[in-house]
Amino acid sequence: MEKLLKDLLMSDGISGYEENVAEIMTDALLKVSDKVETDNFGNVIAKKGKGKKKILIATHMDEIGLVVKHITKEGYIYFIKVGGINDSILPAKTVEIVNKKGERIKGVIGTKPPHLMTAEEARQPLKFTDMFIDIGLSSKDEVLKVCDIGDQIIFEPNAGVLNGDLYYGKAADNRISCYALVKVLEKLSADIDAEIYGVATAQEEVGLKGAKTSSFKVNPDFALVIDTTIAGDTPGIEEKVSALKLGKGAAITMIEASGRGTIVSQKVRRIMEEAASENKIPYQKDIIDGGMTDGAQIYMNREGILTGILSIPTRYIHAPTSVFNIKDVNCAIDLAVKTIEKVINDSSIN
Repeated sequence: MEKLLKDLLMSDGISGYEENVAEIMTDALLKVSDKVETDNFGNVIAKKGKGKKKILIATHMDEIGLVVKHITKEGYIYFIKVGGINDSILPAKTVEIVNKKGERIKGVIGTKPPHLMTAEEARQPLKFTDMFIDIGLSSKDEVLKVCDIGDQIIFEPNAGVLNGDLYYGKAADNRISCYALVKVLEKLSADIDAEIYGVATAQEEVGLKGAKTSSFKVNPDFALVIDTTIAGDTPGIEEKVSALKLGKGAAITMIEASGRGTIVSQKVRRIMEEAASENKIPYQKDIIDGGMTDGAQIYMNREGILTGILSIPTRYIHAPTSVFNIKDVNCAIDLAVKTIEKVINDSSIN
């Protein structure tokens, strides 16, 4: 696994706490662009090339996670969720609390043992409000020496090769796309005839917020969002729900959240599909019933922005560990480059 990809997967950065990821992205983007800045919202914005057209590539850098809400006198920590997390995945998970010094304190999410539950309690689904984090200390005073209310909590970092081209890691949603963004800018020619803006957006998981502010600032003629999407090649998912498979290429997303999110225009779909076919890049098609990307904010900004979405099929997103195929990531990189080159040469987009 390439170091940049591993560093991104292992980094901490829940929504609103993206500083460490932003630092990694800034360092990486400085090597492949003309200049890099961080705006007031926390978005990292890189610029490359000169020309009449402005093209935005957006990938969000935040991850789902938790935040310290309350510390009991016995030293147990209660928390809130940040982003979409199913409560059922939380019990007994190992987490890390990141304090204001940047230190990471390990903890385990605890619940009342089933042996001690009443029959009524056992029938009820576990709720995160009934869970707590144990960091091995026995009083509130001891806990406050190492962490405080408002500190972010991430799932225990992990990243590696599962088998062959299948990789795994924390925060694959959406750090694999942040990695792709750097590679896209690296592949685009230094004298490209357009202004290319690569943006690592903040706070996507809690309302697509960074996409709104950064796209207003850039005001592009065309935007391309790269994100993850749910792979359907696991038990319990019928093809009619998701036919996406790992290793079959990146997905061109056409409709998100049954139309509540982005509805990609026919013109943009055609450009992306032609770019894939002309360059023999494998791709899949994605229609999403639930969930949306930064595209949902970008394409409605100002007077409307032509926006395409490339999605990388990923297993177990919004969980402590996800699985993806590095070939699909590379397909997304190649298709993004060819789509951008095609947009630049399309006289109907200005």
